[in-house]
Amino acid sequence: MSLQDTPKKKKIKVPKIVNGIESEVEIEVDDVPGGTWPERSSLRLLNHDLPRVDGPEKASGRARYAHDVRVPGMVYARLYVSPLPHARVKKLDLDAARKVPGVVAAIGLQDEPKWLGEPIAAVAAESVEAAEDGLRALAPQLEALPWAVDHAGASRPEAPRVAKDENLGKPETNGDEAKARGALKASAASITAMYTVPIQHHACLETHGVVVDYRGGDEATVYCSTQQTHGFAGEAAKELGLPGSQVHGLNEHMGGGFGGKFGLGLEGQIACRLSKELKRPVHLMLTRRDEFLMGGNRSGTIQTIELGGSAAGDLLGMVATSFKHGGIGRGSLAGQPYIYTVGDTYRAVRSVLMNLDASRAMRAPGHPQASFAMESALDELAYALGVDLLEIRKRNVKGPESWRNEAWKRQLDRAAQEIGWATHPHKTKPGPATGTECIGIGFALANWGGGGRKDCEVEVRIERDGSVSALCGTQDLGTGTRTYMAAITAEELGLPLAGVTARIGSTRMGNSVGSGGSVTTGSLAPAVKDAASNARALMADHLARVMNLPAAGFRFLPEGIVNDQAKAPTVMTWAKACATLPAEGLRANGKWVDTLQTSGAPGAQAVRVAVDPGTGRVRVLHMVSVQAIGLPLNRLALKSQIQGGMIQALGYATSEGRVIDPVLGLHMNANFEEYKLPHALEIPRMTSILDEGDTRNAVVGVGEPPVIPGAGAIANAVANACGARVRELPITPDKVLMALGKVV
Repeated sequence: MSLQDTPKKKKIKVPKIVNGIESEVEIEVDDVPGGTWPERSSLRLLNHDLPRVDGPEKASGRARYAHDVRVPGMVYARLYVSPLPHARVKKLDLDAARKVPGVVAAIGLQDEPKWLGEPIAAVAAESVEAAEDGLRALAPQLEALPWAVDHAGASRPEAPRVAKDENLGKPETNGDEAKARGALKASAASITAMYTVPIQHHACLETHGVVVDYRGGDEATVYCSTQQTHGFAGEAAKELGLPGSQVHGLNEHMGGGFGGKFGLGLEGQIACRLSKELKRPVHLMLTRRDEFLMGGNRSGTIQTIELGGSAAGDLLGMVATSFKHGGIGRGSLAGQPYIYTVGDTYRAVRSVLMNLDASRAMRAPGHPQASFAMESALDELAYALGVDLLEIRKRNVKGPESWRNEAWKRQLDRAAQEIGWATHPHKTKPGPATGTECIGIGFALANWGGGGRKDCEVEVRIERDGSVSALCGTQDLGTGTRTYMAAITAEELGLPLAGVTARIGSTRMGNSVGSGGSVTTGSLAPAVKDAASNARALMADHLARVMNLPAAGFRFLPEGIVNDQAKAPTVMTWAKACATLPAEGLRANGKWVDTLQTSGAPGAQAVRVAVDPGTGRVRVLHMVSVQAIGLPLNRLALKSQIQGGMIQALGYATSEGRVIDPVLGLHMNANFEEYKLPHALEIPRMTSILDEGDTRNAVVGVGEPPVIPGAGAIANAVANACGARVRELPITPDKVLMALGKVV
């Protein structure tokens, strides 16, 4: 801007404190650029590898999770959950539990639990050990009632009714079945196969739980491990009989959510009931077993895919018949043919109710299931047609958004390059099941939205001592929210990353969105940028008045603050500039700016595996992910997020799955010993690549897409290695041997 230019003005709302009373006023400042991100090449902090600002706190153990909260007078609560899928409580000795030393309360919750893990009673005591003694003293006697906990048991005509409605829901259909079957008949080749995925658990390191600090007055504080800080305090207020404004919700740190931690939950409602009864703080965190039984999960599915194509590899017809296993809920499953474009399609999806806890959202809900079936069917068809496995994918991404189609093709080529596809011998047919190590490669694609919405409110504070903070009530699931809040603010004000403190996790701070659907970054980052831009404008306006210089000339640089429209420009340190502020410092608010975010996060993954056809053992050797991300805020955190998704997919593909005995009704692996998560020895080489071809200068959330394609890519790699097509996850040695015809 030249000296002759008249800077444009804009009005912003700022806090004003008079006699200790805070109000909000509207002022006019120079309109500094805030609706666009700077060019990537000019960024000092953003688009670089940044260490997490809360890393030292977590590594040292100083970070306080809900589980860590200890307040005076607090008691500990434990739940007795139904060990049977359907039962009637014949006897529950609450009086015996109350007589146990240290027990202060014992309450009954349910006389006829209708699902495995439904809470029946709760005990509160002065210690965890006393609470567990109280549970044992309940000496419950349960009468088993008819139940259904698997597909066969729930879908038979004489199956016990799980709810008032039929266990088998009405089909949700899409497409013309007659046209789709006609296209299948006209295909050069077609395949029909059934693909099954089990129920997967979230397996968060921190279980669900709350601490309700209520002492009988007119206010309370509730600490909760949640994905939505502004979502549980109102529920707690209702349970406690208090006005919503009188309940302070806190969520300083949380140990993972993956979609399963929204709202207060049953455990939170019970904790509120106990706290209200006792007028004492109550600490109620689920045990690991309780977490497995009642904490929600990713729904299982059975999908039968009929898929046909032309000799050149164009997909002509598809019929998909699917079932969702969501326990007492409806479950989730993305629509087929998922990512690919097929000429004529028909799909029918039905929910199957069972006496199990309801599935909850889990990282890309419904998408990994659909991806596994579609990617597997696509490979099977490619083999039937004799078409290259990479080319058939590039040929059939024909959606309405050309940029997304081109992104997938670009990403597939890059993934193929990284995995070594060019020299791989098995491009159109599987390798032979000979020797002790068969090498295979598999591909799969991901798709997600990741856009934001307008519900975040951010405040940036600049104090007289030069300290700066960015505040919002949002939560950090462990994805690095604090770090990019600090980085965006520091970038705007010319400060180092350590010069800004991000404060989050309180309902007394600005409103925020729930962290689900990868919307947090697209919702929060623009509001942080807006608040920081407004703070910069306010600081320039203040300095202009102090120094009698044009506000438009101030530049906030790492070397100091400069006014390039002054006759003799001088550098002023940040500390010296802040020392001119009034005692209350400076505060600026920010809101969501649509132009700073966008939607669309396509990705591609490739996997290399080694299969021993003699033992059926599968070793995943290398996983590659190429992911579109728009403007990367923190490249290091993004790569970590992508690797986390690949590890979760690795477990889904090779080891994880809920095991319920359909006769006894028992959860057979409700712990981290029998429920097999990937450990260090199973985790392969991982390559996370941010798609540099995605030049959109706007932010996109990327939490979901990296978990979607991994299971399908691994299954395809196993089949490519030796011809062992395993259509039921997890891919264990016995299933590989059965697929090879070596065991029955």
